[in-house]
Amino acid sequence: MSSEANTKANSTELDSHSIEEIDEWLKRYPEDQKQSAVLAALRAVQHQNNGYLTVELMDAVAEKLEMSKIAVYEVASFYSMYETEPVGRHCVAICTNISCMLMGSDTIVNHVEKKYGIKLGQSTPDGKIFLKVEEECLAGCDGGPMMQVNHVYHMSLTPEKVDEILDALE
Repeated sequence: MSSEANTKANSTELDSHSIEEIDEWLKRYPEDQKQSAVLAALRAVQHQNNGYLTVELMDAVAEKLEMSKIAVYEVASFYSMYETEPVGRHCVAICTNISCMLMGSDTIVNHVEKKYGIKLGQSTPDGKIFLKVEEECLAGCDGGPMMQVNHVYHMSLTPEKVDEILDALE
């Protein structure tokens, strides 16, 4: 990781881009409903911090949105799209819900775990891939098994197709 990226990843304050993005979201809600922007604010701050939230950044979101700190922590810990510990650069989420499971998602999970020597919820030693803990549903039931890589859907997966997708990541 470059020193610039390292500094960015260790930030404890909202950067100008996150503030700008949060302010854009705040325009969508009544002045007394700032907490409505919490999901977008956490997403912006997580992106600012190379894929994970720190207590300091969640505190900054709470202050910006005039929310209690615990309310922000509750949101961050409830939703699976937020990480509170450092993770790999590329987030890989494989759907394991019933539709995808019936179409072979267990084969895909096993293939990725074996290929990278990691389990669900772990990152590769080089920090390239983060294999999210099982996803209940990614809403691509008609194209299972499917996965989401950095918020991009990939459907009708085979181990070979997964290899093509993941090998192309930098």
